[in-house]
Amino acid sequence: MHEDVKQGILAKEVKNQKADSILELLPIGVVVFNSELQLQSANQYALETIAIQLNVDAALASGTNENIWGDWQSILKQVLTTGKTRRFDNVSYSFAGREALLQITCLAKKDSNGMVDGGIILLENITEKATIQKHFAQNERLAALGKLASKVAHELNNPIDGVLRYINLAKRIINEQGLPSSAKPVEYLDNASDGLKRMIGIITELLEFSRTRHLTSEDTAIDKIIDEAVKFNEPKALLASINIEKQYTTPLPKVKGGNLFQVFCNLIKNAIEAMTDGGKIIITCNVQDNSAIIKFRDNGEGIDPAAGDTIFEPFFSTKKGGKGTGLGLAICRDIIEKYGGKITAENAPDKGSIFTVNLPINKSEIRISKSETN
Repeated sequence: MHEDVKQGILAKEVKNQKADSILELLPIGVVVFNSELQLQSANQYALETIAIQLNVDAALASGTNENIWGDWQSILKQVLTTGKTRRFDNVSYSFAGREALLQITCLAKKDSNGMVDGGIILLENITEKATIQKHFAQNERLAALGKLASKVAHELNNPIDGVLRYINLAKRIINEQGLPSSAKPVEYLDNASDGLKRMIGIITELLEFSRTRHLTSEDTAIDKIIDEAVKFNEPKALLASINIEKQYTTPLPKVKGGNLFQVFCNLIKNAIEAMTDGGKIIITCNVQDNSAIIKFRDNGEGIDPAAGDTIFEPFFSTKKGGKGTGLGLAICRDIIEKYGGKITAENAPDKGSIFTVNLPINKSEIRISKSETN
């Protein structure tokens, strides 16, 4: 073989190797197919993103809903026929037991003569990006909702307070006229008063939800905050025949701010209300790496699996009889996220539910806390 030919072949091989290396490094899936829609090559990203098959249209169809995205064979053939690029955003694709949102771009590939001899599919996993955008949009909606809620709450407070005063005056006049406390007018006024007090409670939570919360600079040990929350809820727990058990060793790390008291109080209150026939609440706290993990476990009714993370959305409530405003857990999540932490919920293996608060902590604060106790 002529030396020039050898050099040309070697250069082509090196070029192909470099091209393959570049494809493997790309943060995007690349699938190359011929005019018969048969697979020619795919990089590692693509192999990890979709169920690669000999026929690329079948690979796309295996994880997507045909009723939504149509027939991939027809789509790819149309791309090859027209030479026009097609892009599909937010494609839900199921693969290996998980679901991802993909951006799929299909384009024609041309040979050295400018003739279409196949195509390329570009795959980008946009699940995380879509989640961030969703959270951003949700935060904007919540901010607008918070402003509206604050304005409405302030506007309602005064007239509600006035109506409540008139009800109390009416009850006083009835009492002065010697009517028995069991009389129907008194009963009706009591019911009206209870309704107004519930409205005041809802307005208070709306104001709390809309208010911008700032972490205070005071350092408090987590176990002290839990102790205070337990003490606050003990009377209600005793009336409901519920025992609150704390299973953690002190000292626990310190964190800034008193907002955690509100979170812990709300989680304990919810647990109490979930157990109508008595029961037990177990609170545990462990330090793992740079996180404090606090769990609140009850043996109540548990969580509807269909609800998922929706229970942390504003105005979502599972409490019966319209007792819940659906703001308590939303406030808890908002506070915990301001600490840089996370709150999750799950059903206990046997019965009841487990709410877990994961808080980032500074290891040095544990050492300080220990030294202070010596």
